[in-house]
Amino acid sequence: MSAESQIDLFNFSDNSNPTPQPAIDPELIPTSATIPIPLGTYSSMEQMNAHCNRCFRCDLGNNRTHAVVGEGNLNADVMIVGEGPGQTEDETGRPFVGRSGELLDKILASVKLTREQDVFICNIVKCRPPENREPTLQEADACKGYLLEQIRMIDPKIILLTGKTALRNLVGVKEGITKVRGQWIERDNRLYMPIFHPAYLLRNPSRETGSPKWLMWQDIQTVKTKLDEIRSR
Repeated sequence: MSAESQIDLFNFSDNSNPTPQPAIDPELIPTSATIPIPLGTYSSMEQMNAHCNRCFRCDLGNNRTHAVVGEGNLNADVMIVGEGPGQTEDETGRPFVGRSGELLDKILASVKLTREQDVFICNIVKCRPPENREPTLQEADACKGYLLEQIRMIDPKIILLTGKTALRNLVGVKEGITKVRGQWIERDNRLYMPIFHPAYLLRNPSRETGSPKWLMWQDIQTVKTKLDEIRSR
């Protein structure tokens, strides 16, 4: 499938001329989801982290230990977007730790990438949903401005969407991850690729041809090839 047909398939709207946002008091942002987060609000990840750790734009803030804003190279060419923090992430304030994080690190290492040097890792929502459930649409919408600001500040060339929640909430694709994983989606001068979430791979340990782990291996090699191409320009 060509890049043009992929774009047509997902029918993205044209956001090249967004409507200017009205001036707001940034200190109101963490208090209510009705307050927008305009692009350009934050000058650093530390400033955003301070907001996220006292944010009550949705009910997830009521039970958090730590907001999990993100981790990695602030100038990374690759961003990995997950779903939401789990218990260990909530306790540590770090994304993708525990078994899923260990597997993600192994996946990256298989193509000589590290979270410290090559990627920035974050989630759709910054606070843990109860019982590790999927974030609701309302929760994702309340937190989306933070994510868009992270994308603006880091300016990655490639964004990997781990699982259907990231796929739906960031690029609006509702198809199942198994149907679109491994396909490049071009939008706003960036390349997006849906990939399996590491937690899904842990539940499906087979490495036989056609298995999720086998497909993940193909996908991460495709990502590395594209990254090398971009870096060589």
